[in-house]
Amino acid sequence: MAAAWGCGTQGLLSQPITGNQSVKTPLCSRKVAPRQRSPPVTQAQLEAAVKTAQVVDTPPVTFPVKAVAEHQTVAHAHPKPQLASLLIQCPDQKGVVAALAQLLYGFGCNILESDQYTDQTTGTYFQRIRFDYSECLVGPTNTQVLEHAVGELAMRYEMEWRIYYDNKVKRVAILVSKLDHCLYDLLIRLKAGELSCQVPVIISNHPDLAPIAQQFGVAFRHLPLPRADAESKLQQEAAIEQLLEELDIDLLVLARYMQIFSQDFCARHADHTINIHHSFLPAFEGAKPYHKAHERGVKIIGATAHFATAELDAGPIIEQDVTRITHRDSVKDMLRKGRDLERLVLARAVRWVLEDRVLVHGNKTVVFND
Repeated sequence: MAAAWGCGTQGLLSQPITGNQSVKTPLCSRKVAPRQRSPPVTQAQLEAAVKTAQVVDTPPVTFPVKAVAEHQTVAHAHPKPQLASLLIQCPDQKGVVAALAQLLYGFGCNILESDQYTDQTTGTYFQRIRFDYSECLVGPTNTQVLEHAVGELAMRYEMEWRIYYDNKVKRVAILVSKLDHCLYDLLIRLKAGELSCQVPVIISNHPDLAPIAQQFGVAFRHLPLPRADAESKLQQEAAIEQLLEELDIDLLVLARYMQIFSQDFCARHADHTINIHHSFLPAFEGAKPYHKAHERGVKIIGATAHFATAELDAGPIIEQDVTRITHRDSVKDMLRKGRDLERLVLARAVRWVLEDRVLVHGNKTVVFND
């Protein structure tokens, strides 16, 4: 530590006071008289005092600023956060929460969020843990060691689990037909930074929406279905499958893609294919639900985002929403209101899946939404 210089009534001390010394004698040995009011200082006296002070050759008061700054940087520096989400489901039992927390703590990870839910009917426990592994004791690049430990714990508790790392950005393929409202909405949200993903391709059985893909700088692949027979569908699915593998796609979004996939295709892409249906399921499945709703005279219409399955519009539901209608609303009015719902519901479902907030259990989902 640099020396700090003390000053008494008779001028400057001749020796510095360092940080390792203590002052055991008073600065002045004379007896201090009772304080009296000093006469006013004139301008001439002030100027003379300043000149006298400038003549005295005293070392400047300095502090090791660089050393202090370096010390503070080291003391308060933290590695850049590296975040991940651990999703688990298992039979409800004692000790699961404590075991997971202790395991992550033992590896030097920091738990940031924890959401949990127990289904009392099935006795199933669900949990989503957000944690920072930047200071993991085995190093943030050796995640397989952490995963191995989680796997061993999972066997003890009959646990299904998966870890998703934020630095692995999901790659999304959007499938469309002719309607553009959901596609536009997703691409605008992507451009605005609301969806954390990459969209390397838009796939369609019609060429109509190619200009939108070009507008947003996304590759467009037209894979037509010239005939509606089973063989043509299988050939088109094979072409889609090849494209998904080439582009390393993690998530499929059917943004009003008006085709039904085969059972084999749905099985291969279970839990990572999101479809938007333009009704409040399970009501009005299939085509033209707004026309059916108008004929039935319903007072609400809705939209449903669900995971696609081989059974039409019957997959696990991720999100739904509704809006009221009246006897004054025509089919055209219902279509307009329904499009707003479809945009919003699909965007929510896609974001929640991208953020690893959705767990599938049977034909239901547990959504730890924000």
